[in-house]
Amino acid sequence: MICRIFLNIRYVKLILLLAISGSVMAQGHGPLYGLQTPTLAKGGVDLNVAGMSLGTETETSYMLRYLFSYGITEDLQVNLTTPTMIERLGETPRTRGNSNMPANGDIEASLWYRFFSNAFGVGKRFESTAVVGVSAPTDNVRGQVNVGNAIHAAISTGYASRTWYAWIGGGYQYYFERDDERLGDLPYASAVVGYRPNIFMGDYPKPDWRIFIESLAEFPGGNKIDGQLDFSDTRSTKVLVGPSFLGLYGAWGISFGAMVPVVQDLTPGSVKERYRIAVNLSYWL
Repeated sequence: MICRIFLNIRYVKLILLLAISGSVMAQGHGPLYGLQTPTLAKGGVDLNVAGMSLGTETETSYMLRYLFSYGITEDLQVNLTTPTMIERLGETPRTRGNSNMPANGDIEASLWYRFFSNAFGVGKRFESTAVVGVSAPTDNVRGQVNVGNAIHAAISTGYASRTWYAWIGGGYQYYFERDDERLGDLPYASAVVGYRPNIFMGDYPKPDWRIFIESLAEFPGGNKIDGQLDFSDTRSTKVLVGPSFLGLYGAWGISFGAMVPVVQDLTPGSVKERYRIAVNLSYWL
């Protein structure tokens, strides 16, 4: 009888642990920069405040971003992010901050739709998610080019377990014309590998940490100025790599990381980057 009670307690603890782990990943927490697949549970709310900095050869930007996310269903999530610009760049590299937050002073609304999910084994699954968003700038000119509204679309697929994570994805951002000028488009791709050490697999209230190695490749196109495209036959190529860390404790989460360029094959006049740094604080309701 005692043995049976002990086994039942062990079984309940295992179920609770898997439920906690599954709900955390379902609430959209993963890498800091790369595309990912998890979405919020139905009715779930995620509030984020992020500090972001981007350094070029001559300037450094500082920005706070606020992100509100809501789970319409367990596979459909809506997001709204707004910025507070502390220091803007005069010459701005064309990039995104991450899959949910632009790196520049844009207000963006987006939908995430997880259209495929296949759970197998204990805490393991493959899944794929599509993202579509629209944004409006808070500045009139960016890099001496009039900046208009933009649309963004992306798709990602990945694997998640209790120990290992991996995501690959690609996206595209297109800016509309404003006064006969237009910022160049931005195709990009990302790849992420994550690991959760055994020491952090204990039951709540023990803290839970994950480590990610992230990579990002960007291919910005030329701007349109006075009706003419700059470098219409060429694109810049930029590849960045860096680590990020995710810590979870109850309803709170914190992630932080940095990326540095390893390849910068740029068209004339493009701005070289030195680093990107971000810190994100989350709270789930």
